[in-house]
Amino acid sequence: MRARDLAVEFPTVTLDSPALEAAKLMAERDLPGLILVDGDGLPLSILPGTQVLRLAVPPYCRDDPALARVVDEAHADLFLRRLEGRTVRECLPEQPRELPVADMKATVLELAALMARTRSPVVAVVDDGRLAGAVTLQSLLDHALEL
Repeated sequence: MRARDLAVEFPTVTLDSPALEAAKLMAERDLPGLILVDGDGLPLSILPGTQVLRLAVPPYCRDDPALARVVDEAHADLFLRRLEGRTVRECLPEQPRELPVADMKATVLELAALMARTRSPVVAVVDDGRLAGAVTLQSLLDHALEL
C-alpha cells in the first residue's frame, strides 16, 4: 500500500490562523493535528495538538506538575482561554523541525519511519508539489494492523 491509497483530504491552517480556531477544528474532527500551509497552499509544517496545548498551558504548570494540581477545578477547566488572540504561528516550536511530507509513492513503512523520526501524528502527502491530502497515525496503524 502507498501513501496515495491512505491519503485523505485534510484541513489546513495558515500561520495567521487563530490558535483557538485551530484547537476547535482539531476537537470537532477528532484530529491529532493540522497541516500548516503557506499562501499558495503548500505545506510548511504540521501543527500537532500538543503544540497548541503547549501554548495554552501556563509555563509554571508545564514546568512543575504539582503547581497544576493546586489550581482549582473551575479555573483549570478554562486553560484554553489562553489561546484567545493568539495565532498558529505562536504555537510552533522555535527551532524548525524536519517537515513530515511524503510523495504519493511512499510506502507504509516510509510513512511510519517519517512519523517516528519527526514525531508527527500526521504526514502531508504531496503530488507534484501540491498538497494531495494526509495520512494520520491512526489510519496508518489501522492499515498496518489490518483493522
